[in-house]
Amino acid sequence: MNTSKLTIALAQCNFLLGDLKGNSEKIVEQAKLAASAGAQVLVTPELSLTGYPPEDLLFREAFLKDVETQLEQLRLALAEFKDLHVVVGHPQRAELNDQLKLFNQATVFCQGQLVASYSKQFLPNSEVFDEVRYFAPGNQPCVFEVAGVRLGLIICEDAWHSGPAMQAKQAGAELLIIPNASPFHMDKMQLRQDVIKAQSVQLQIPAIYVNLVGGQDELIFDGASFALNAAGEMIHLAPQFVEHLSFVTYANHQLEKGVIAPTFSLEKQVYDALVLGVKDYIGKNGFPGAILGLSGGVDSALVLAIAVDAIGADRVRAVMMPSRYTADISWIDAKEMAHRLGVQYDEIPIAPMFDAFESTLAKEFAGLSPDATEENIQARVRGTLLMALSNKSGRIVLTTGNKSEMAVGYCTLYGDMAGGFAVIKDVVKTLVYRLCYYRNGISSVIPERIITRPPSAELRPDQKDQDSLPPYDILDAILENYMEKDVPIEKLLNAGFLKDDVEKVTRLIKINEYKRRQSPIGVRITQRAFGRDWRYPITSKYRG
Repeated sequence: MNTSKLTIALAQCNFLLGDLKGNSEKIVEQAKLAASAGAQVLVTPELSLTGYPPEDLLFREAFLKDVETQLEQLRLALAEFKDLHVVVGHPQRAELNDQLKLFNQATVFCQGQLVASYSKQFLPNSEVFDEVRYFAPGNQPCVFEVAGVRLGLIICEDAWHSGPAMQAKQAGAELLIIPNASPFHMDKMQLRQDVIKAQSVQLQIPAIYVNLVGGQDELIFDGASFALNAAGEMIHLAPQFVEHLSFVTYANHQLEKGVIAPTFSLEKQVYDALVLGVKDYIGKNGFPGAILGLSGGVDSALVLAIAVDAIGADRVRAVMMPSRYTADISWIDAKEMAHRLGVQYDEIPIAPMFDAFESTLAKEFAGLSPDATEENIQARVRGTLLMALSNKSGRIVLTTGNKSEMAVGYCTLYGDMAGGFAVIKDVVKTLVYRLCYYRNGISSVIPERIITRPPSAELRPDQKDQDSLPPYDILDAILENYMEKDVPIEKLLNAGFLKDDVEKVTRLIKINEYKRRQSPIGVRITQRAFGRDWRYPITSKYRG
């Protein structure tokens, strides 16, 4: 009976995409920690050397050459760790049928030698993934031995299909090692665990799943690396949204019970994802701080709280820009929230600038009734002011529009849509309220009246959102079904939604595609976000 004992380190890392040297140094640092703890294997996430996803960098010859150079330097650097097998993810060019192809590869190094390598077989080409654009699929299993234990190596999407894991088991694998770059969306952590559990139970093989962590543009990688025994039982779980090096032990043909991090509410997961997204977008792109328009409404209040939690109050500036239609309570509540959070707070009234626009356009608008034109001018004045402050300070403007508004065009191009990062772009209005209550449960930073008062853009007298939109619980339910789940209009009507509501919402979604194409990117927290998940034509007759 094989009584070998094997300690495996799970390096749940936050890599900077394209920072080949920095990522290599981080892998070496993790190897040093793993070796000092007595581990014989260190597993890093998918494409750990480059970061994920490298997208069209993979078309650049210079990038691929630099990857090859850095990979060789990494191999040599890892030689100092005797008997430590390190799994590194990287793109790899190789001959296939007399043609040079690019593969999504994981390579095992030990004592400066290449021990084994594996090319990902299933290349995801849906949702946010387009790996078929860049990579060729592999077709061979990879099994390597460490301390008498045979380890089967597969990559991310391979684990969602039966073939690669079965290949590894048939090639003699006793334990599956799965490097991943699996982005977060609500309920994704449980979905991953269910998929790997099915594989483990079917093949009667334990599995170690190591996931990337960190923000990459709109994508959030949440970590939550884990290990399951052959019965599909959770024996180790790393925390979400933080870098973490953890260890599991394999002995007597089974994984020993390890540390299981607590799991949290949906609201906490989403809030933490938004905070990480803001922190990494600002930090990885080198912005000195953030600036946003604070209106006294619930959306900007949530964004302000997230920004402060992400980068600190000293790096966040809130600007209140009241107009003739701004209620006193909006002014009071905005100032109070800024005080509670300790951010720089300024007030710049827009009435003089709006008056100047009206005066300049008076002749052109003579005889015409006020409408959305005047509302949009106010929003664009505010957008211009924020961008001017951004340009002078270098701070990025965080926009405050939510998914419900983005869906139906309840936002102004070059106005409240002006900015560099749309923090709650994928958060529907009803979830905005839930997140505000969640954040206030930690500490009361959002004045209660901001959450409880009826929402309004305050661009005309006594304006309320529901003057022109269905109630948000109805709007969000239609949005979830029609946009996120592709439910046809006919089925929405059969499900009991009012025809007027369905017709209005779906029509607004269609005609406002041109606006969304010009909006800043924002954090993705659903399985179907506006952006790389949603690729609808602007010019189209169809709506069904």
